[in-house]
Amino acid sequence: MSTKSIASQMTRFGGTRGAVDAYLSRPETGEPRPAVVIIHEAWGLVDHTKDVADRFAREGYVALAPDLFSSDPELASILSPKNIGVAMGFMQKLSAERRADMAYIQQELAKEPAGTREVAQRVMAKLFGGMPKEALTKEAVKAVEYLNSQSYVESDRIGTVGFCFGGGMSINIACHTKTAACIVFYGENPSPIELVERIQCPVLGLYGGEDMRINSSLDKLVAAMVRYGKDFQMKVYPGAPHAFFNDTNKATYREAAARDAWERTSTFFRQALRGD
Repeated sequence: MSTKSIASQMTRFGGTRGAVDAYLSRPETGEPRPAVVIIHEAWGLVDHTKDVADRFAREGYVALAPDLFSSDPELASILSPKNIGVAMGFMQKLSAERRADMAYIQQELAKEPAGTREVAQRVMAKLFGGMPKEALTKEAVKAVEYLNSQSYVESDRIGTVGFCFGGGMSINIACHTKTAACIVFYGENPSPIELVERIQCPVLGLYGGEDMRINSSLDKLVAAMVRYGKDFQMKVYPGAPHAFFNDTNKATYREAAARDAWERTSTFFRQALRGD
């Protein structure tokens, strides 16, 4: 069902707090297709996320990548593309293993010019503990509802996939609404973990072996999946850091792991969304 002819555009759908901007990419056909919601990293709806949506569209899916920050004016102003660019530029100077060390980050920030330091601090204050995850989950659920209402989407054949922050959002969606499949790329567990009981679809988790912050709680996720009898698969890539799939981040990208993860993602969605 793959296709090379796709149509892509920015669109909007109704969220809980206002309109949510989103990137929509789909095959150029009127035939209804299964759909995938792609949730961005903490850096927002960047070109890499749009590229992933296009990859899904070329595989025959309707792909919707919402900008979950767009319906909150305060959040959108802090996590603007310009500010995100400043923060990303700073973070990319740090080694992958030190990017979760807040004391080290503050130490290095002190060496930056005042303008860079102020912007990066505001952005990271949101990214590290200041995100309104409950509200953002509601916006992500609205993305599923939006797709279910479209004539070019096969109703109830919608999967979710997310990366980093988006990985946590992907499994949160599965905890709060009915979906047909869920993929988590190195995302945080649902909180509380007992929310796993609500999941009604198969889940695939893909993790970097060097991602200690995320991996430190994987035992709790596995235990909950077993306790509640969920369909759960997991793959850990030895030597791969957090964000190993993002080919625009030279510091963290691992080609072999990313290639294998994409193959697993494609197979998982073909089975869950198409029944292949």
